[in-house]
Amino acid sequence: MEYLPNFQVHRPGTAEEAVKLRVDNVDARFLAGGTDMIVNVRRGIERPSDLIDLTHIGELTEIREEAEGIRVGAAVTLQQLSDHETVRKSYRAASEAAGSVAGPTHRAYGTVGGNLCLDTRCLFYNQSEWWRSSNAYCLKHRGEVCHVAPGGRECFAAYSGDLAPAMLVHEARAGLIGPDGRREIPLAELYRDDGMDHLTMAPGELLASVLLPKETADIPSGYEKSRVRGSIDFPLAGAAARLRTRDGVIEDIRVALTGVRSWPFALTGTDRFIGQVLDDNVLDDLREMARTQSKPMRTGTVAPWYRRRVVGALTRRLAARLGA
Repeated sequence: MEYLPNFQVHRPGTAEEAVKLRVDNVDARFLAGGTDMIVNVRRGIERPSDLIDLTHIGELTEIREEAEGIRVGAAVTLQQLSDHETVRKSYRAASEAAGSVAGPTHRAYGTVGGNLCLDTRCLFYNQSEWWRSSNAYCLKHRGEVCHVAPGGRECFAAYSGDLAPAMLVHEARAGLIGPDGRREIPLAELYRDDGMDHLTMAPGELLASVLLPKETADIPSGYEKSRVRGSIDFPLAGAAARLRTRDGVIEDIRVALTGVRSWPFALTGTDRFIGQVLDDNVLDDLREMARTQSKPMRTGTVAPWYRRRVVGALTRRLAARLGA
């Protein structure tokens, strides 16, 4: 790790002030828990001149019950989200995902917004400065070649946040604040399949909150993942699902994955299971659907074929648990 560089820290009192600071200084970065970004700063991946501390902005640090559902501020910690009584009862996948991130110390500082906006990761990117420089860097940062796929011009760094798939199965909406004001979009539209630039936010825009809608409350949901070390590692693969059955027949189903592509995504085609009995054949089909739509690359220490098999197994096991 490198020494931390010199930078100036700003503590705005409102989200609009934070956005203005970011717009006025393109080299500034938003900061809340910093559990991932500060590591990247010490590795020389991020080189901010200024840090904009979001932890003193009231609307970003609250979980509020509204007419439309539960609004979670982006600076709410993962532990607060995991422990929130209404979230645990009505949006179980979000609670389980937040409670599974890294270790207790990380969850005490890491935030909802930070996990949702987590940078994509790769074995050739998340390394020290001397390691990356000795390999001529990589396409994602200061280099000209993707070491995962040297013949192409596409970055395959994997998105590995836990919260996003859990929020996606509940059809969450992202509240954004930017230079042009406030807007709200489906959380799914916050991401694109691009390892170098996976977030769709405009320059200077801030993820301020996430709305968990009332329409998907109280539907059984959950999250499961696999990782090398259970205490600190990012997921090799993760699956979230919401699933409601009546007398064994599927009435509602949605599945989303993480760790197996450059963005978190919901499986397409699950609607065909509605009206079917949740039996071994359906569970096997769900497993194969997850495997087929996953596109893991050699971005970590575990082989892509293994991650594809794991995410299928996680999806099947989770659906069986929820169906029971």
